[in-house]
Amino acid sequence: MAKHLLLSIALFVVLGLIQVLICNNINLLNVATPFIFIYPLIRLPLTLHKNWTMTIAFAMGLTIDVFSNTQGMNALACVVLAALRDPMIKLYTTHDDEITDPVPSPKSLGIAPYMKYLFSMTLCFCIAITFIEAFTLRNFLVSLYRVIGCTLITFIILVGIDAIANAKNEKRL
Repeated sequence: MAKHLLLSIALFVVLGLIQVLICNNINLLNVATPFIFIYPLIRLPLTLHKNWTMTIAFAMGLTIDVFSNTQGMNALACVVLAALRDPMIKLYTTHDDEITDPVPSPKSLGIAPYMKYLFSMTLCFCIAITFIEAFTLRNFLVSLYRVIGCTLITFIILVGIDAIANAKNEKRL
């Protein structure tokens, strides 16, 4: 568990730098911005206590906020994501399913449940960050387009990151 936590921290540093330096400057069709820094939060071990998960999520979001000048928006969205993590896992796994690895992955949950989990978590984060940024329902359609665009681009990139990570793990075996 300590090894995975250190790997998650290293992954967050790398993805956080990519987020701040590259992804924050990408704005496809003026509606879609990828949020790749949430990947380590989604992949935190399920055995990690909820208080630690919330603390790590807050620290991750606050770190991105400091370098993106977004004044706590990412911190709040990350904490919302951390709060929804356990219910999402329970939604896509049954009590009969035995999770072999405490880290959510296609190998531990199965491909279909993991993809549903990854998409749902991405959607929840994008809904939270979009409506926190807008802070109004005045331009609801624009916000809805932004949620859809951000969710799709982020999900596609996270699936790619997952494919790269799983390919590296399979090569080691």
